[in-house]
Amino acid sequence: MQKEYTTISEIVGALMLVNQVEGVKYDELVEIVQDNGDIRQGKVLEVNGDRALVQLFEGSQGLRASTSKARFMGKSIELDVAPDMLGRVFDGMGKPKDGGPALIPEKHLNINGNPMNPAARDYPSEFIQTGVSAIDGLNTLVRGQKLPVFSGSGLPHAQLAAQIARQARVLGSDEKFAVVFAAVGITFEEADFFISDFRKTGAIERTVTFINLANDPAIERISTPRMAITAAEYLAYDLGMHVLVIITDITNYAEALREISAARKEVPGRRGYPGYMYTDLATMYERAGRIRGNKGSITMIPILSMPEDDVTHPIPDLTGYITEGQIILSRDLYRRGLTPPINVLPSLSRLKDKGIGKGKTREDHADTMNQLFSAYSRGKDAKELAVILGDAALSDTDKLYAKFADAFEQEYISQGYYTNRTIEQTLDIGWKLLGILPRTELKRIRDEYLDTYYHPAQ
Repeated sequence: MQKEYTTISEIVGALMLVNQVEGVKYDELVEIVQDNGDIRQGKVLEVNGDRALVQLFEGSQGLRASTSKARFMGKSIELDVAPDMLGRVFDGMGKPKDGGPALIPEKHLNINGNPMNPAARDYPSEFIQTGVSAIDGLNTLVRGQKLPVFSGSGLPHAQLAAQIARQARVLGSDEKFAVVFAAVGITFEEADFFISDFRKTGAIERTVTFINLANDPAIERISTPRMAITAAEYLAYDLGMHVLVIITDITNYAEALREISAARKEVPGRRGYPGYMYTDLATMYERAGRIRGNKGSITMIPILSMPEDDVTHPIPDLTGYITEGQIILSRDLYRRGLTPPINVLPSLSRLKDKGIGKGKTREDHADTMNQLFSAYSRGKDAKELAVILGDAALSDTDKLYAKFADAFEQEYISQGYYTNRTIEQTLDIGWKLLGILPRTELKRIRDEYLDTYYHPAQ
């Protein structure tokens, strides 16, 4: 039920205080109607007795408290959803941004979603092919998983995000697959890169895009990821699609959370972020998954740039607790020209064992994955030893491992942003590289797979 008040007493920045209100709820949508008929939107941040604190979405410039009316809408922010969403670009509040017509909605969904019954969750177990060897071969993404990308300022996480959005698919021809892409607090240049890339490659036909620019209000950054996840829930659970949600950059989201927390004069937690940031991030991440008995699924790749490349910073730290692993981009590999610069050793997919093997990828996948990790790690150690003591200090076997590490980085990890490898191609490249090492060193692979796939390098 809508209620109108003319008791606006104060407007400071993007905050507005309304007195003598009744029955107003936290997070409720508010329309501010000016005397010339213009309407701005906001939402209730806090209710204290008969006073409501409202955060404005579009700022308060030109707004006059004496002549404006606050209309409380009796509902939270909603997203209009319809099958026609695919191929469209929206702003952070769900309004079309591509010059196309407004959607004719099938439903209006609350962007905060409904809690998923833990007992109804199905265990993630099906492989998603991203076409990126460092992910598919070693840190496999599984349908229904939350696998974040930890990046750093200036590292090419935007190119990796666009590549995954372009190439990702569930193996099996009858599966309907969609991508929901949310860009939070990015520059116009980055937004233009994503949209033109999706259009150029045709990926936009199966993508729903939400773009929130850096100059948009902070409160809009809070709603953008939730808009995207709500669209994904509709596509997955109403239309039975497999949906990959990519959100970049979670750091901008957390900064907006800190800004709004400071405006509300809340007691800050670690590094000034609100103490409830863990819970807030979890309310987004935990909406990914699979529901038993439903064909659809939501797989999530949140991307965050770690301030000062610090993996112990609160944003990556808390994200790591809630999600099932992480893909870490390396500044060292980036400087050496590897694309994408994925550092596979500290990267981890906790569910990779559930999505690989016979009938999912290939029977030799688990063994070769373990052997590649082991050989690359030993090769890196050998190269570090050579830097300190010189090549003469290495045994013949160590030199082979060092050679393997170099070849592994150049051929397996570095593939460019427009190479789409099948899982078979990724596994075959792994076997080709293992051919650098003598068969006696491959102790993590069963003899039956060695007999079939191992060919020593000439």
